[in-house]
Amino acid sequence: MEKKEAAPKVEEKAEKKQKKPEKKPQQQKPGEKKPEEKKTEVDANFRHLVRVSGVVLNGDKPVYRVLPIIKGIGFNTSLALTRGMGIGRDVKLGNLTEQQVAEIEENIKNLNQRIPKWMNNRQRDYETGQYLHLTGAELEFSQREDITRHKKIKSYKGVRHILGLPVRGQRTRTSFRTGSAIGVSRKKTAAAAAAAKAPPKAAAAAAGGAEKPKEVKKE
Repeated sequence: MEKKEAAPKVEEKAEKKQKKPEKKPQQQKPGEKKPEEKKTEVDANFRHLVRVSGVVLNGDKPVYRVLPIIKGIGFNTSLALTRGMGIGRDVKLGNLTEQQVAEIEENIKNLNQRIPKWMNNRQRDYETGQYLHLTGAELEFSQREDITRHKKIKSYKGVRHILGLPVRGQRTRTSFRTGSAIGVSRKKTAAAAAAAKAPPKAAAAAAGGAEKPKEVKKE
């Protein structure tokens, strides 16, 4: 009995897949209008750079994300400040008026009255004993004065500052290491250096009975 050969079905399927009907470009019907592209309206009073408390900030970003650039204001502090003033999260700094920016500056100066006590960065001030929240140059000046006072009375923190070591209990075995790095010397280089420094007799003994050159006999 002769067996019938199977038809190549796989090739036929591949040809059908390849021959796909081409899509015709859609023609515009008469009387139809093209969809108009939305034009972004640019506010004439929009400012790309805004100065707040002596710091130039980017006006293209929301207010609560730009204020932490000012030293002394963190993310949570800026959120508390903007919520207290009724400024939304989507409001950009460049859209604010000069009067609103002036109000933000006043609130930054009086942050200890706008936020709870536990959020202040200067609690129980050394001189006044009040809860304050300092920003900008005032914060840097107060930090400098605290360090000089600790150095003068030679407290533990002051001594650590004088020695240039970490103050807050960090380990110094692996971190805060200063000085030049010393590489690991190999055994061969170390032995060669020791042999060069040693006297000739000790060097010969250290050689461990090296083979002597064979004498050539003269006939």
